[in-house]
Order: sequence, then C-alpha cells, then structure tokens
Amino acid sequence: MVDLSKTIIAKSDQLNADDLLVGPITVTIEDVKQGNADQPIAVFYKGCNGKPWYPCKSMRRVLVAVWGNDGKGYAGKSCTLHRDPEVKFGGIKVGGIRITHMTGLDKDMALGLQVTRGSKKLYTVRPLRLEQARKEEKAQQAPDDLQGRSERAMQAINAATDVSALQKITGSNNYRLLLSQLEQHDAARMELVKQAATERAAELNEGEFA
Repeated sequence: MVDLSKTIIAKSDQLNADDLLVGPITVTIEDVKQGNADQPIAVFYKGCNGKPWYPCKSMRRVLVAVWGNDGKGYAGKSCTLHRDPEVKFGGIKVGGIRITHMTGLDKDMALGLQVTRGSKKLYTVRPLRLEQARKEEKAQQAPDDLQGRSERAMQAINAATDVSALQKITGSNNYRLLLSQLEQHDAARMELVKQAATERAAELNEGEFA
C-alpha cells in the first residue's frame, strides 16, 4: 500500500481545512493560548506537533456555548473536527474546519450561528462519546503485522505438500481473516497471497495427475 494521505498535508504552521481531506479527526485539547489579531485563539491539542487549530468566530461561539468562556478550562476536553466544503471566503468555496461533536454534551445542541450580516443558520453539535470514537478510530487502523502474517501465510502455502494440506490452510479461519483484513487495508498484498495459493494449487494438481 502506498499511502498518499501524508503527501497532501498542507505546509503550514497551523491545522488547515485541507488537512482534513482524508476525513475528520477527534482531538483532545492540551492548551488554549492567545493568537493574533486575525486569529485570536490558538487551540493546541495532543499530537498537533506545534500546529494549533485556530477556530473561526463561529466555532469560537460553539466552544463558548458548550464549554464556557475560560479557554484554559478546555484542557482534557475533546471534540471532532471535519472539513466543511461549503465554507466560503471572498465568495468562493474554499472549505473550512467545523466542529461536529464535543464532550460535555448529553444530547444534541442546536445553535443559531451568523452566516452573513443579518442572516443566521441553525448549527447542531452532537455529543462525543470517546469510547465509541476510539473504537471507530481503531477499526480504521490496519491490524498489527499484516505484512509478516502475509509472508508467513505464503510460506505455509508454498510448503504445502499436497492439495489436502493446501486446502487446510486456505480453508482456515485465520486465512479468511487475513484476506478480509488485507482487502480493507492492503489490496495489492491480498492479491499476492491469493496468487501464491492459486499457483501452488496448480503445481500440486499437476503433480497428482502427472
């Protein structure tokens, strides 16, 4: 697998909307500091590597509505951020960072946020249940040692001395689980494993009928 997601990360000193093209992220706040005139609040979170999130005014209103006025009190709290492609700048859709879920909520919270002068839009933030978020994040991650397990499977396949031994390998629950995980995380390697089984089956069948 060649992971292109790391090659499209914006070169910047802050979290950008385009950094979320690959999907939303759930962050845990470590600190909130004063920013600059254009971006007054810098939110540092675990794993940000010195690249804080500068929430726009609308998202600062969401933070205050849910977590209160004291930014220093946000430490330890978590929220999910995603890229909203509909956000405009100068009349052009450029995308922006939006909050979808936050800890500290028991139910959905609807807020009226200003879109343009004199115009508001209903914005809903949902409760963030960290246990579920961690399960979803873990489900998206590749299982440990897929490469090593694939190599061991191919070694076992090539070492099969007859068709019966090969069928015992390819019919096992471990083999089916390996193919399922490879299909999700490394399709190219899955094809290599399947090809090894197909070629070994052909060799063994040829030997039986020689």
